Amino acid sequence: MNDKKTTDASPRRPEGALRRGWTTGCCATAAAKAAFSALLSGKWADSVTITLPKGEKPTFPLLEPVSGEGFAEVGIIKDAGDDPDVTHGAHIRARLRRREPGSGIVFKAGEGVGMVTKPGLPIPPGEPAINPGPRAMIEDVLREVAAAHGTHADAEVTVSVIGGAEIAKQTWNPRLGIVGGISILGTTGIVHPFSCSAWIASIHRGIDVIRAAGQGHAAACTGSTTERAVAARHDLPDFAFIDMGDFAGGVLKYLRHHPVERLTLAGGFAKMAKLAEGHLDLHSGRSQVDLGRLAERATALGGDADLAAAIRAGNTAMEALELCTKARIPIGGDIARAARDVALTESDHKIEIELLVYDRKGNLVGEAPFKK
Repeated sequence: MNDKKTTDASPRRPEGALRRGWTTGCCATAAAKAAFSALLSGKWADSVTITLPKGEKPTFPLLEPVSGEGFAEVGIIKDAGDDPDVTHGAHIRARLRRREPGSGIVFKAGEGVGMVTKPGLPIPPGEPAINPGPRAMIEDVLREVAAAHGTHADAEVTVSVIGGAEIAKQTWNPRLGIVGGISILGTTGIVHPFSCSAWIASIHRGIDVIRAAGQGHAAACTGSTTERAVAARHDLPDFAFIDMGDFAGGVLKYLRHHPVERLTLAGGFAKMAKLAEGHLDLHSGRSQVDLGRLAERATALGGDADLAAAIRAGNTAMEALELCTKARIPIGGDIARAARDVALTESDHKIEIELLVYDRKGNLVGEAPFKK
């Protein structure tokens, strides 16, 4: 379950210190606590404070509290800090109803919260897409509030996200079989701006869904251009595509322990040139294309000294590709073969791998087919 979706132009990280934010799970927990407190006491406060798993104690103002026959409901506005999160500013609501003592705490999906329809995710099919972390946090605050009022915590918790169905179109939830809205996420309750961990976790969940469906062929792509090209090449179901972004290592290391039969790994020339040199994080801020090494590759493929000098003096990997293409030096295929070798090593040779290299327009410029 993921709040982010890759494009070919990732958001640029702002300069300086970045402000943290709060997850959808944190906001749903705060709303649930406030609503349950009002349900038991008959009074609404102006704000609510919750304690997160690592001890942080954020306070949230309440939005549009409503009380009715046997229920209380209130909203929290999500602040994602400086993270480019599509759920930043979302209006997250929780409605609480009491249940019979001993009947437990149950979760319902309201407007804008998705339902799980495919196996392989942390929540089974037929359940609201409220992850285990937020469920545990909500259960804890309900027990806390119940104890303070000398009563039981058995309750029905309905979580809603206003406009969540539209927000979900900007995520990979539909691909993972989460329909009707977004997921309620967060293990710690905190959003760390430009964090790699959330993206890598979504990669792992995508692989889990592929394996649970018995889909033997998966495709991991660095962006939408390469994904469209692979979709035209292979007849794969939508859920077989992994939104890899820059995290080749996140895909390959997980597949080492959770393999599929075959993987098509596809990306632009620059990113695959990095992978060919052993870089597993392909982000421009964390790895660089070695133009000197590209010049050496071109020479080994028959390029002359002038070509090598031009590549070394160039500015980008794409410029090197253009120079090699003009000189009829098949550097794209060389990069594909070297990158495939790195990918096979990182996956411990447990899967068959096809490596495809594309230019910015989605034209195939190099390929290394399945070996086995």
